Amino acid sequence: MDSDALRAQLAELLDGVGAHMSFEEAIADFPDDAINDRAPNVDYTPWHLVEHLRLTQADILDYITNPEYVEPDWPAAYWPDRDATATRAEFDATIRAFIVDKAALRAMVMDPARDLFAVIPGTPGHTLLREVRIDADHNAYHVGEFAIMRQIMGTWPAGHE
Repeated sequence: MDSDALRAQLAELLDGVGAHMSFEEAIADFPDDAINDRAPNVDYTPWHLVEHLRLTQADILDYITNPEYVEPDWPAAYWPDRDATATRAEFDATIRAFIVDKAALRAMVMDPARDLFAVIPGTPGHTLLREVRIDADHNAYHVGEFAIMRQIMGTWPAGHE
């Protein structure tokens, strides 16, 4: 496989297209009154889950780009406090920040000057390819979880299939 084809496939992976719904599809038209609700037997809210996606992706981006990277505490730095709530504006800001960071990762992948297989300085042999794969895998897992949460909570718009 040539580099351009690999980059295009990685970009699609980050975009969440293919066999499952994208982040943008999963969060579309999410109702204001459910942002801070919990689905039955779930310890976090829809906003908590989206904020977790944002925090984790931001950490991966920092890991790739910051030679002075320090790993944050798990799980505290990757999830909002259990009792934290968000306004609609904060929920939307979380979504925007996630999309901006995803675009930054996508731009790195599509930059032909970046070697997908080069070891990221200061890491134990990790590459951009590895980090993008981890990010996309993590995002796909939780986007699916968010979609199921919506189904359980009854927050899909009328006519959603």
